[in-house]
Amino acid sequence: MSTPGEIKIEVQERGAKGQRSDRRLWMQLQVLGGCGDPKPLVRALEASRLEAVLYQDVNDPRGVGLLAIHENPTFFVNELRGLLTAEPFAGLVLKPELTMFGRTYSSGFEPDLEDWLLHRPRRTALNPAWPWAIWYPLRRAGAFARLSPEEQGAVIREHSVLGHAYGDADLAHDIRLACHGLDVRDNDFVIGLVGRNLHPLSHLIQAMRKTVQTSQYLQSLGPFFVGHALWQSPLR
Repeated sequence: MSTPGEIKIEVQERGAKGQRSDRRLWMQLQVLGGCGDPKPLVRALEASRLEAVLYQDVNDPRGVGLLAIHENPTFFVNELRGLLTAEPFAGLVLKPELTMFGRTYSSGFEPDLEDWLLHRPRRTALNPAWPWAIWYPLRRAGAFARLSPEEQGAVIREHSVLGHAYGDADLAHDIRLACHGLDVRDNDFVIGLVGRNLHPLSHLIQAMRKTVQTSQYLQSLGPFFVGHALWQSPLR
């Protein structure tokens, strides 16, 4: 039993109807330049059997982005590091300003917690029907934390309703990752928007500018990586 004034620590993910989980996905985007021919990268990824997406960078004709997915964060300093420090990746130039790393998280209301944390993000990132992607980090302003829970909920709902509308129309689908303490620029979240076409993804970001969260409670947004999937691992 907790004593008065004792802080109770809760690190499990929580969903609706008492669901709890210690599992989550970790995702990392590494952006690399100097790639004249991406075909050897595809062959290396196919041989590795990693869960990943290889993007061609819209803003760099010799650039690629590698999105890697795993439940265990040690994967990123073991297997993934081994892949990236060996040929054909070893000869590429990392763009650290575009590196993004985060974990799936819950809000406490998810009807199927395991699907939300583990399966939906995979389905979204690895769907061959949705090759276009925009990835970016964001940091909330400190003023948001000082709002009451009711005020925070209203701000988040406005943002979520807009995102759901684009998703229901099959225009844009999102992956949301928390990155507190995981980002060199002290961002709070990493967002991935994916879809069939690029314009709706940009349009959603434009529409989000008008929400209370973006217009009043964001300290920073970006940088943005824009890519088109050259290769995606099969959904397992």
